[in-house]
Order: sequence, then structure tokens, then C-alpha cells
Amino acid sequence: MIALATPHARMQRSYLDAHDEFLAVGEGHRDGDGVWVEAPEGDYAGVEFTREELETPEGFERFAAHRRDQAREDAPRTPGHVPCTFFWVVDDAEPTTYLGSLSIRQRMTPFLLEVGGHIGYSVRPSARRRGVATAALRLGLSEAAALGIDPVLLTCDVDNEGSRRVIEACGGVLEDVRHLKRRYWLTAGP
Repeated sequence: MIALATPHARMQRSYLDAHDEFLAVGEGHRDGDGVWVEAPEGDYAGVEFTREELETPEGFERFAAHRRDQAREDAPRTPGHVPCTFFWVVDDAEPTTYLGSLSIRQRMTPFLLEVGGHIGYSVRPSARRRGVATAALRLGLSEAAALGIDPVLLTCDVDNEGSRRVIEACGGVLEDVRHLKRRYWLTAGP
């Protein structure tokens, strides 16, 4: 059964293997999880993780802690970014196996309202077409409700049929298409 887990160092090897899978299919930067460098700007000192650092237990724990901290209102972040709760998608029978990620942006900016939405998700290539994204999104909608977000906006590229099907399977109602993105509204909750 699919579960949403708090980012944790115990998923290090599986996360890095999944990252290699994403890179192999040209999806190195997806929903913030493949982005390991945030440039300094204004009062924001920036953050950087290298692959070499993430190969160490201490470096990966720093990375997982950074992901957890992004949910806090007072956490340092790139200007214009909002608090974001990151989850890593796992099979609860194998909780150290990273299957993907799901993030919940806790409020909207003009950019997120037009293009990004409240929830973003990705599933590693070897775990696709098995219902992982649909199960993760259903759990994410419950988490959004717990955060007081309802309704929930999701977007997907107009040519991403897999995401379109996932969003519609979870009750997404198409509002319109903007900037080559389909924009869907969903009801939060179980």
C-alpha cells in the first residue's frame, strides 16, 4: 500500500537510485526534489547539495532535514517561494524504498495560481503505471485538507496524459488551459 513519508535519511540509497532513473529519462528537475542548488538572493544565503555530499549519511541527513524544514513559515527559502510540505512516496511494506515525491505548497503566489498549483508530484520511472501517483495524490489531498487548503489547484502539461488521468481519477475538474498547462480544481480530504 502506498504511503506518504517524511523525508528521512533511511531512504538515501533508494532516493539516489531514483534520481539516476529520472536523469536517464531527462527529468532531473522535478517538483523541487531534483533541485539541489538554490542560489543566494537578497537575505537568503542559498543552499547547495552535491551528489558527493548526498552519498554521505551526514550530507543526506542535511538534505532530508532541509526538505522537512521547508514546511515551516520561518524557514529560510528563495524569495517568492512559499512554505512547502514535502513527502516522499513509499510502499509501506518497504518504507525505505523511495517511489517518488509529493509536495504541498501551503499558499498561492500569482505564479503558482497560473502555472504551479498547490500540489506537485513525481513518480520514479520504474514505479510508473502501477497506480502509485493516483494513490499518492489521494493521500496528498487528505494532507492538504489537514493544512486547511480546500479547494486544491493542480496543473499538468497539456501533453502529459499520465498526469491528466491521475488528476481526473482523483476528482479533478478542468477549469482551463493557460501557458500550456491544464488547470484542475479538486476537493481536499479523503
